[in-house]
Order: sequence, then structure tokens, then C-alpha cells
Amino acid sequence: MSEIGGMVTNLTVWILPVIFAVTMHEAAHGYVARLFGDMTASRLGRVTLNPLKHIDPFGTILLPALCLLLPGGGLLFGYAKPVPVNFRAFKHPRPATVAVAIAGPGINVVLAFLSMLAMHLIPATVSAGTAWIIQNLYNSAEINVWLAVLNMLPIPPLDGGRILVAISPKPLAVKLAALEGAGILIVLAIIFLPRVIGAQFGQNWDLFAILVGGPAEWLFHLLARLSGAG
Repeated sequence: MSEIGGMVTNLTVWILPVIFAVTMHEAAHGYVARLFGDMTASRLGRVTLNPLKHIDPFGTILLPALCLLLPGGGLLFGYAKPVPVNFRAFKHPRPATVAVAIAGPGINVVLAFLSMLAMHLIPATVSAGTAWIIQNLYNSAEINVWLAVLNMLPIPPLDGGRILVAISPKPLAVKLAALEGAGILIVLAIIFLPRVIGAQFGQNWDLFAILVGGPAEWLFHLLARLSGAG
């Protein structure tokens, strides 16, 4: 029974921060879109902190669980149902698109900082409850940093890709926007294929760690210093 309890505890300290991070990410997109005049997300009830409105069964639950089982471990990736945005509703589409796109990673950076600050301020005790809270906060900081950096990759439909589309000349923007349908497949291929193929040869081929891990580690340590936790 204690082994099962340990597994459940281990899952909660990862799954809960993932759900909260992706919920806040998507709600931030919807909120900023509403500020710029697009009421699509509001009408659909997506400008909310209710995670049930944002959870994608595969992206928010099954995919993170699969990541934990991958050869080499140490990778956690997930996503929520994207908030619908009607870019034609914006009076000034380019700056509005950039603001909406930045809102998601931006709130993740804020959450990471607040998690570190809370972790730093909690009195150190040996109680199981305090240890569970601190582990949730640490994982929240780590997950939010990785989610922010990942989403800034310049690949549509990631936020960085949408920013790139918004600031590019129209001919290039049209070509980049055409990648949106296949963009998530490109991201998944970057994450999984090198790790799985490398494992067959006893190698740790991790392109994802190079593109996201390095910048995420730098941002994590920066926020830790600013919060007093590092």
C-alpha cells in the first residue's frame, strides 16, 4: 500500500503543476485577446482558471505520463486545448497578435518566479505536508520555465512561431503560417525521435535539450537568483 501511495504522491507533484501551468497559459491568451477586442475565447468560456475548460486528455495527461516513461527520463512535456483566437477581430492585428502570443509564456515566467519565491519563504520543516508543497513548487517553477521557453520556439503554432508570423513581411508570413497544421508534429518529432533512436544505440541524442534545455536552465537560475531561492 505504501508503494502505491508513493506512486500517487510522485504523480501529483508533477501532474498538478502541469495542469496549473497549461491552464494559466491558455487563460492568459484568451484574456489578452479579449483586451484587444476578440471575444471568441470569452464566448466559449475559455477565459477562466477552471482547468476542465482547458485540459486536453492526450496533451495534458497522457503525453506528460508518456514523457516520464521515455528512455532516459527527465523530460516532461504537455499542452492544453489551444484557446481560439480570431485575428481578424483585432483593430491592429500585428501588435495584438504579438501581445496575445507573448501572454502565455509571460504568465509562465511569472508563475515560475512566484513558485520560487513561495518556496524560498516557506519555513523549512521535516513534515511530509511541507515536503509535498515544496516539491510541487519546485516542479511548478521548472515546468513553467520549460513551457515558456518551449513555446517561444519559432515554429507555428507555438507562440514564438506566431510572433514570427506577425513580424515577418507578408510573403514570408504566409509561408510560415502554412506550417501551422504540421507544426505540432515537427515539435513532437524534435522531442521524441532523437531520444528514441539514440536509445537504440545506447546514446543520449537529445535535440530538445539543446534547443530548450540550455535556455530554460539559464532562465531558471536567473529567476532563482531574483527570487532569493538560488
